[in-house]
Amino acid sequence: MKKRNAGSNKPVGTGDAPEVTRVRTPRKDRNEVLATVSGLLGSKRVTLQCMDGVVRMGRIPGSKKKRMWIREGDIVIANPWEIQDSKADVTWKYTRPQVEWLERKGYLN
Repeated sequence: MKKRNAGSNKPVGTGDAPEVTRVRTPRKDRNEVLATVSGLLGSKRVTLQCMDGVVRMGRIPGSKKKRMWIREGDIVIANPWEIQDSKADVTWKYTRPQVEWLERKGYLN
């Protein structure tokens, strides 16, 4: 366990180490794409502008409905349906610091 020097006002464990950010990125093997919420349709449904250029109707699954509060302009991960390419499931919503990290790393155009 680390001890702090007397008179030091720095929290324990902080130093000059770079901040490590772990952000979930879309996986190509699961057919996931980044998307921006362009409209709320009600009843767990949203309009998504996907990064592959397709506008899809997104559905928030029941297991995530209460946990994900989605507004217009949010960046999400969408999983397009195999049988209907115009529809997708919303699987992840990014927070503001995560969106800034994605922009810095070049994931968002």
